[in-house]
Amino acid sequence: MIRLTGQQPDMAFWLMTPNEDACEIASLLGYGTAIIDMEHGTFNQDSAARTVTICRALRLRAFTRVESAERVPIQHALDFGSDGVILPQIKDLEHAKHTTSFAKYPPLGGRGFGGGKTVSYLPAPPHFVEAENRRVSCWAMIETATALAQVEKIAALETVDGLFIGPNDLSLARGRGEYKADGRDHDDIARIAKAAAARKKPWAMPIASRDDRDFACGLDIAFMAITDDRTSLRDGLEANLRNLEGR
Repeated sequence: MIRLTGQQPDMAFWLMTPNEDACEIASLLGYGTAIIDMEHGTFNQDSAARTVTICRALRLRAFTRVESAERVPIQHALDFGSDGVILPQIKDLEHAKHTTSFAKYPPLGGRGFGGGKTVSYLPAPPHFVEAENRRVSCWAMIETATALAQVEKIAALETVDGLFIGPNDLSLARGRGEYKADGRDHDDIARIAKAAAARKKPWAMPIASRDDRDFACGLDIAFMAITDDRTSLRDGLEANLRNLEGR
């Protein structure tokens, strides 16, 4: 199996539940990234920490979308060993500046030192802070109208490593209703991708259609989240019914 990690774009999946089998199956299939969803999923701190450990053992990059863009949820996710955090509902530049600072140690940001898993349960090695600031990626979600209006300035923040588009909430915030993946939102997506590219930073989003996939690949998307564990289970159960009934 040729793994997708390191290739562009990488394939990611959402984890809405602490499903170890889903992680293993995804790894075997060649997915490169798991997104642990603490905003809309059923994770608590214990299950999130365990899932990060499992993902990393399976050579899956583990990103955590925290339940809210605040100091404690961000620090917990990083102390669990996450490779990065995705911060939801960024309001504007000032909010982005404040919240993303919690993902980086001083002098770059204001992350508190937790030790433990982050230093392999040993004293911190020399230059740990600098290395950890480079290793951990902080993704600001662009899913509000005010964040979109200031996306170029948000992308320029030193504490922002990438932009992650929330297409459904952004479409709702822009007065277009539910996201339809029919091209009406592509101008906004292109603006966000351009803002990231101008700062030589990656961008990503969930992808649910071939049109969106082709459009996003044309804008050099870094990774795309193409399914989640619950949807995949439903799709598999439905496909088996259809196959059995000849539909």
